[in-house]
Amino acid sequence: MSLGSSGAQVVFCHGLFGQGRNWTQHARDLATDHRVVLVDMPNHGSSPWTDNMDYMAIAEQLAATLRSKGPSVVVGHSMGAKVAMILALRFPELVERLCVVDMSPATYRDDSSFRAHIDAMMAIDLPHEASRADADTLLRAAVPDDPVRSFLLQSLRRTPHGWRWQLNLEVLRDELPAIMGWPTEAIAGLRSYAGPVLWVAGKNSNYVTEEHQVAMQTLFPAVRTVVIPGAGHWVHAEQPLAFRDHLRAFLAGSPE
Repeated sequence: MSLGSSGAQVVFCHGLFGQGRNWTQHARDLATDHRVVLVDMPNHGSSPWTDNMDYMAIAEQLAATLRSKGPSVVVGHSMGAKVAMILALRFPELVERLCVVDMSPATYRDDSSFRAHIDAMMAIDLPHEASRADADTLLRAAVPDDPVRSFLLQSLRRTPHGWRWQLNLEVLRDELPAIMGWPTEAIAGLRSYAGPVLWVAGKNSNYVTEEHQVAMQTLFPAVRTVVIPGAGHWVHAEQPLAFRDHLRAFLAGSPE
């Protein structure tokens, strides 16, 4: 999905269980003076399904998409932020600026909540005549948090053959260790990315901690960190105005 016809190009990479259109509101705001591209990661949204979730391969696929478009400002959240970071490290000529949203170049060990969400989605068996409200009811016991459940249900679609998830749930479940991981060995020979980096963290999130600072500064020496109060992991959704202000300042080259 693309919006806007002039200005610098901004590419958004969504997180696990998401899709490019999760960024539509921010994209519409930026499209007044930027060209915006919303990308669906493999096994999500309208992108093809694959047999694995390899960050190096996904970054290469994204590079192939961007190569004809010229240098871009790349914004990535969570899983998409890992793709964006690797893209910047491997193909720095394609990344004019980088915005990393609530994610670190690190391996996270606890995948229990994600695995529980996948199991809950896979357990839903909806007849063709069922409604989205029926799906919400079936998912409620396993995912009681209303915003999270609503977010997951955005990937449920009615087709001529019945309801189906746009998510490749089996592969995502099998590949959770890779998704939660960080390819330290694969990037060992790469140089640090010298371009400007905005590292946005939610004050209530534990995905960006002091122990991650060294790795981030080593790989991205021009990084500047912003912590947004009142936000958890989904910073851009929980505090959209604050996030948008910081992103716009970053796009304009402001040191804030």
